[in-house]
Amino acid sequence: MEQIQGLIEHIVYHNDDNGYTVMNLMCQGDEIVCVGNMPVISEGEYIKAEGEYVDHSTYGQQFKIVTFSVEMPEDVFSLERYLGSGAIKGVGPALAHRIVQKFKEETFHIIEEEPERLAEIKGISQRKAQEIYEQFHDKQDMRQATMFLSKYGISSTYAIKIYNQYGSRLYDIIKENPYQLADDITGIGFKLADEIAHKAGIGQNSDFRIRSGIIYMLLQGSMSGHTYLPVKLLASKTADLLEIDISYVDKHLMDLNIDKKVMLKELNGETVVYASNYYYMELNTARMLKNLNMTYDIDGLPVEHVIRKIEKDEGLELDDMQRTAVMEAVRNGVMIITGGPGTGKTTTINTLIKYFEYENLDIRLAAPTGRAAKRMTEATGYEAQTIHRMLELSGAPDDNAAARFERNEQNPLEADVIIIDEMSMVDINLMQSLLKAIMPGTRLILVGDVNQLPSVGPGNVLKDIINSHCFNVVMLTKIFRQALESAIVTNAHKINAGEHIDLNHKTTDFFCMKRFDAQSIIGVMVALIRDKLPPNVSATPFEIQVLTPMRKGELGVERLNVILQQYLNPPAPDKREREHRQGIFREGDKVMQIKNNYQIEWEVTSKYGIPVDKGVGVFNGDTGIIKEINTFAELLTVEFDEGRQISYPFSQLDELELAYAITIHKSQGSEYPAVILPLLSGPRMLFNRNLLYTAVTRAKRCVVIVGSDGMVEKMIDNVNEQRRYTSLKERIVEVVG
Repeated sequence: MEQIQGLIEHIVYHNDDNGYTVMNLMCQGDEIVCVGNMPVISEGEYIKAEGEYVDHSTYGQQFKIVTFSVEMPEDVFSLERYLGSGAIKGVGPALAHRIVQKFKEETFHIIEEEPERLAEIKGISQRKAQEIYEQFHDKQDMRQATMFLSKYGISSTYAIKIYNQYGSRLYDIIKENPYQLADDITGIGFKLADEIAHKAGIGQNSDFRIRSGIIYMLLQGSMSGHTYLPVKLLASKTADLLEIDISYVDKHLMDLNIDKKVMLKELNGETVVYASNYYYMELNTARMLKNLNMTYDIDGLPVEHVIRKIEKDEGLELDDMQRTAVMEAVRNGVMIITGGPGTGKTTTINTLIKYFEYENLDIRLAAPTGRAAKRMTEATGYEAQTIHRMLELSGAPDDNAAARFERNEQNPLEADVIIIDEMSMVDINLMQSLLKAIMPGTRLILVGDVNQLPSVGPGNVLKDIINSHCFNVVMLTKIFRQALESAIVTNAHKINAGEHIDLNHKTTDFFCMKRFDAQSIIGVMVALIRDKLPPNVSATPFEIQVLTPMRKGELGVERLNVILQQYLNPPAPDKREREHRQGIFREGDKVMQIKNNYQIEWEVTSKYGIPVDKGVGVFNGDTGIIKEINTFAELLTVEFDEGRQISYPFSQLDELELAYAITIHKSQGSEYPAVILPLLSGPRMLFNRNLLYTAVTRAKRCVVIVGSDGMVEKMIDNVNEQRRYTSLKERIVEVVG
């Protein structure tokens, strides 16, 4: 490696997340372009660096820095240049000139050892002298902390977060209890903390390690949809994770319970363990639903008269259950309407909107995702928003720790009626936030298909509310004549009822192409997406969605995305790429957000590039297209639904994955012109009726099953769903009585 040293003349680009920097370094009269990861760096600083010269295809020769150290400038010019660069807040070029003119080569000694003497200079008070001293030391301390933490494999991004959280205490925390990082620093989980602890020499049976391991396993459970875990299951999984005797876990569970970090409860004859926040989420949700569930004293005859008038004006004819649903929604504070495809949920919503408009009530419509909200708007002609936008998401107070909504108990929604569609997708976190923003006296109408897969996030909200039998529920079962003409609708209902479907009868909107090996299935899918289906369903290849039950395996998401990318978006000279982990992101790729990010900013621009809308937040399951990869700025820009563009630093690419194929679970709330289902073999617990039903109902115009007809029959016969440990039902019964 070569060595260079010089003054940082200009920082061209600096990424605050990972410290990646592009800068001009003045080295013996020559200006050298340098690149590398350099957190806490400022113009005017003097550095020594090791690295090598590289040739960039676009930007020419650069010096790629591997390691560097900041040196104190020795000559008067460099001293003044550093102080006046803005590195010290409140010290500009003019004041820097006066300081250096006064103290010459002694300037840094004065700042470090006798800062009170800075007040000898006109324009510097004793208070300002102290601030200069503190800033000077802060920068040095942060740089030392970053170097110290790098020995434990901690990136500069996390090093800055750790320093900002703990200051000089971080050294003791790393040596004594690095597991505290997992509690306090967003993005540092148990596994990273465990690696740091191992490097710091902390033992396998450490109390801190076991307690952190228990919390980690509960977090993993929530990521699988659970709000609690049975104590035996939790203890066993934690002992396996930590490779310790299970008896150690039992002791620490009691300690965590005393500290209110977890809740131990008896539920249906067994002891279960909640992370405390999820126990209170379910309890608070139950209480707020009870408070909303008032009965309105309304004469039924005038209501019926208005419903009949709406039917006549709109050319509708409601069936008995739809009419009952409207009547009950008018009478009750909380109302649930559920039913499968083609059973008239949208017609019922439209009738409710017309009724409440007739009564001059303020109505708000919302759904969990942008696509679901857009469909709701199209179906009703009434503006619908995402729940996050209705609640006025304003980001999180600390990175992605939790959503923060402007609408809450102190600032509730101004509405008389709130209708939420696609309720099966709503998890317990979002449900609690929604209810906090709704005042008693507001009608809440929840609409969804209870037979869909539950939410990606923790909880089983819609099913638990229905199964509590504490609120008015109307189940729509009649399939209307127009819907009966769709093989997608009729087959979906047959699947849900456990009836086998005729896979030999090919219709234009539902058919099976029997293949019995993975390669043949993939070949058929490529031909369908690229050539056969687009003209028949009036869609582009990118709008046709492959849905698969699995992530792993020959027909899992991970393998299919690599293959489909090669055929649907191959390399080209005009398409920039970015390698990430074992894969590649390419301009034009279809991608999906795989975690909620409440902080990230989005912008919508006109065709002339003028911003017309902006906001924050992108959510697990949102899909978009990569519009630009900027290797110089280390940014990847994705355009999501409704033209929302988000620029991701390369350090955040773990939040994205290719989406040519996605799991059926991730497809919830979405609707595609055509759906292709590759079905061959897989674990029985996963290949069940519920999963197949959800996949089929995601298609608008066409479903193509490619694979084994025998597997389709097995899925219809298999009613064993993956169990989800939730207890909102029990909390509701407990609260409502």
